[in-house]
Amino acid sequence: MKIVRTVTWIVITAVMVAFIAMNWKKVAVNFWPLDDGNYLHFEWPVGVVALLFFLLGLAPSWLYLRAVRWRMSRRIASLENSLRASSMPSVSTRSETPAASGASSPATPLETPSNPSSAEV
Repeated sequence: MKIVRTVTWIVITAVMVAFIAMNWKKVAVNFWPLDDGNYLHFEWPVGVVALLFFLLGLAPSWLYLRAVRWRMSRRIASLENSLRASSMPSVSTRSETPAASGASSPATPLETPSNPSSAEV
């Protein structure tokens, strides 16, 4: 299963590198308006800008997934601990034995047959 994950990441990385390489044309990205009516801008390759905004869009989903996994792992650990605590016998039931509680043993010794001739058959 790890090989599938590794191959998937290699394919995703190759696609991103190919996309960035094919779109290496620089464009002006306006960030903030200045007092004189111009903008603070930087010239970056289109592929880098696209990758940056893709990662910014992916971040909320990834953070939500991590939070759900964390919450579920805590819930599972809590349920496992409560199951472990409820399955342990209490101290009072461990110390009692059937003889001490007054209960007779249900097992009876095997009796020999009353007719000896039928036992030899």
